[in-house]
Amino acid sequence: MKTIIHTENLSLTYGLKTPFEKKAVDDLNIDIYEGEFLGIIGHTGSGKSSLVQMLNGLIKPTQGKIFLNGKDIHADKKKLREVRFKVGMVFQYPEYQLFEETVYKDIAFGPINKGITGTELDSCIRDAARFTGLNEILFDKSPFELSGGEKRRAAISGIIAMTPDVLILDEPTAGLDPQGRDRLLRQINTYHKAKSNTIVLVSHSMEDIARYADRILVMNKGRCEMLGTAKEVFSQGEKLSEMGLRVPQITSIVQKLRANGIELPADILTVEQAYFEISKLLDKRGYIQ
Repeated sequence: MKTIIHTENLSLTYGLKTPFEKKAVDDLNIDIYEGEFLGIIGHTGSGKSSLVQMLNGLIKPTQGKIFLNGKDIHADKKKLREVRFKVGMVFQYPEYQLFEETVYKDIAFGPINKGITGTELDSCIRDAARFTGLNEILFDKSPFELSGGEKRRAAISGIIAMTPDVLILDEPTAGLDPQGRDRLLRQINTYHKAKSNTIVLVSHSMEDIARYADRILVMNKGRCEMLGTAKEVFSQGEKLSEMGLRVPQITSIVQKLRANGIELPADILTVEQAYFEISKLLDKRGYIQ
């Protein structure tokens, strides 16, 4: 697979040479592939948010380099703005970034700054709103009149409308109810499949990461503790537990069923997979007519 982002000995230290010095990211060397859905997990303070803000160029590393399509993003300060168009960043509670008179103007802000105009601009705005599930009847409203979920979708639409090669989402479902969270993640996944771009999702929800991520990066004390498929990562339950993490709840339930002699696969990660395998087992034993 083609690498779109590569980090080389990437480190970030806050409060350097002060009594409050803290290393947030420590000598990180990873590749993020073109078109993949990468999940990032880790306990609070593990370096997740610091890492993704460096990938977007918002924070400059203390040491090391970040390469986007083979080019050092900090090699030319004048081109750093272009990097932020190519690597779009959705922060936790992105609705706090809304500021324009109307929803339409707010979504248009990023694309306009990128130089998109006319019918192409209108197309980008409507396309982005469609992917996030934001109804076009809201375009003429003030963003501050929207519900919490609508504000979240409007803010994410503004990033998607810039057509980034990489979309980074730092806890995008924080504060949403379960139904709103599931809906938003399904729409992000639909967008990913339609555009075939790279998604980087930071989340505390093991279930969400297991459902959508092609690979998972586990951060611990600023370092890459694991990097692999969901099955590879969540098969190491004890190691995750030592880091204050856990396997998806359904995986834990299946492990307990297996311990009691129920013949189920060990690598079940989602409720859908568990339903399929349990139904198949019940059918095999004649419980389903």
